[in-house]
Amino acid sequence: MTTYAKLDRASLEKEYETLLNAYNEYKAKGLSLDMSRGKPGSDQLDLSQGMFSLLEAAESCYSDDGIDYRNYGILDGIADAKKLFADMLELPYNNIIVCGNSSLNLMYDAVARCMLYGVDQNATPWVKQGNIKFLCPAPGYDRHFAICQSLGIEMIAVPMTKNGPDMDVVEALVSADASIKGIWCVPKYSNPEGVTYSDETVRRFARLKPLAKDFRVFWDNAYVIHDLYDEGDQLLNLQKEVAGTENEDMVYEFTSTSKISFPGAGISCVASSAKNIAFIKSIMTVQTIGFDKLNMVRHVKFFKNLDGVKRHMKRHAEIMRPKFEAVLTLFDKELAPYGVADWTVPRGGYFISLNVEKGCAKRVFQLMKEAGVVMTSAGATFPYGNDPDDKNLRIAPSYPPLAEIKLAAEILVVCVRLAAIEKYLAE
Repeated sequence: MTTYAKLDRASLEKEYETLLNAYNEYKAKGLSLDMSRGKPGSDQLDLSQGMFSLLEAAESCYSDDGIDYRNYGILDGIADAKKLFADMLELPYNNIIVCGNSSLNLMYDAVARCMLYGVDQNATPWVKQGNIKFLCPAPGYDRHFAICQSLGIEMIAVPMTKNGPDMDVVEALVSADASIKGIWCVPKYSNPEGVTYSDETVRRFARLKPLAKDFRVFWDNAYVIHDLYDEGDQLLNLQKEVAGTENEDMVYEFTSTSKISFPGAGISCVASSAKNIAFIKSIMTVQTIGFDKLNMVRHVKFFKNLDGVKRHMKRHAEIMRPKFEAVLTLFDKELAPYGVADWTVPRGGYFISLNVEKGCAKRVFQLMKEAGVVMTSAGATFPYGNDPDDKNLRIAPSYPPLAEIKLAAEILVVCVRLAAIEKYLAE
């Protein structure tokens, strides 16, 4: 097959007519498909349904030493839940605070806390330091960007590579500008690229020499255990790398069970150095008397330990893997021969990053919307929603049933090819 870039105008027009007829047939079906967010499907949520019957007896609500989890208290979470997250993150038990269902909430709180109080009791609050900036690897997670935008933090895009953020850029920026106070990272199966940071990238993070002494790395380890295959990616432990060094307090790490149990009713945690944990707790004690301990008990009783979580995630992978493979197989068959796109092939996480022809992402999004398929907006994977090349689209195969994902992907490849030909004909 000849790539579109090498076809003459007459051949392009003929191909466009064929694709447009196929597109109009899809459009006439009156479809309503949603692949906009990385949500688990209902069949994945069903895997955890047994959790709800675990606390029917009152004695199930007590710790081994008689603490009644139905009552107030235990600010940093019950011991067994802390241990579960400590094992998952390979960190010391005392470096963990277990909270409610949302790690996004914890990340927002972490940034807001730095804005209002500073990074510790001796630091100047960020809000009193003038213009504050964050580095934002892009393509990246739109909700990270939304936190910065809502709090008035200037965002600086940093290019992503196959090994993670471009560390030459990161190192140069943080070492030269004291107003840069943080960087967002999704280090394993990054959102949306599915990239796992290389060992060298993690080590370079650990060795950063930021000009701002209150610089922090916001390490959103959302997909720490979300492998699609048995041979999942391995991520070097950043907190172990900084332990005992001058950067020991530089890292805030976050994760949750949102895509392990229930997104709306899971548990989450923040992990950091002993100094940071003590300071966070000193502020949290004004915010809350404690989070939902009964939900923590449910999770511990259901999963029991890290091995239980891993077994559970293999069942998730059995549901997710065919959806990812269906999309990627179709891309290989219906996009690769025409030279109009490239994409990532992740081994875990929740997303595929698709790069269409430069200047065509918004057009593909529009065509998909008109055909009844909802996607994450073009540009959402960049700070301020501004993709300078207008080419990146985040593909989320998880939520719809497999048959719907296949149909949505069929429409998508038609839209990508239509948009590319429109661009070539206009040149």
